[in-house]
Amino acid sequence: MTTTLAFDIYGTLIDTDGVTDALELLVAERAGEFSRRWREKQLEYSFRRGLMHDYQEFAVCVRQALDFVCLSPGFNLSDPEKQSLMDSYRTLPAFPDVKTGLDDVKQAGFRSYAFSNGSAAAVGGLLEHAGIDDYFIDVVSVDEIKTFKPDPAVYLHFLERAGARPQDAWLISGNPFDVVGALSVGMRAAWVQRSNGTVFDPWELQPTVTITTLTELAGAIK
Repeated sequence: MTTTLAFDIYGTLIDTDGVTDALELLVAERAGEFSRRWREKQLEYSFRRGLMHDYQEFAVCVRQALDFVCLSPGFNLSDPEKQSLMDSYRTLPAFPDVKTGLDDVKQAGFRSYAFSNGSAAAVGGLLEHAGIDDYFIDVVSVDEIKTFKPDPAVYLHFLERAGARPQDAWLISGNPFDVVGALSVGMRAAWVQRSNGTVFDPWELQPTVTITTLTELAGAIK
């Protein structure tokens, strides 16, 4: 059976730190800190909502995380400023290696899907803006089953939608929690270690392969 690839979007193909330029206009030299805290809180809120069975679209987690960060000293942004940041999240850039990596995967004959906590509409808009939407057969969103990664139900839903067996499917993600989630249902997984300072969780489940750029992917999973 042809190998199926599930590409995570935020932090894997799309650079969430792409909002830093907009943040620099608002919080100057603290832009990097703001971006990091905002992203961490988005994920925390999605985890908590998943555990509580209190689903809201990921965009709600993004906005509530933004509101949380803005409660911190020095980050008190106005509502219009917050909205401008939310708008910028719809046009985040792809990482520089993404198009070449996706080209290689396409040439290798793999089946590629976008697979995200984001809604299909939000993800589709990001992929189109980045000029990479044509690489994917479809967008599979957690919104279809109203929970978040790393709930095992999310990965099983992906396999059903893609018509793939776990042993024939790979998750491609820059997020360790996502990699562990896929491995836990029998998928294989490539961790994209986008920073030398990022470490993988010291659990019993480890990535099938670790790469530092998507240009290594096609060769790593042959």
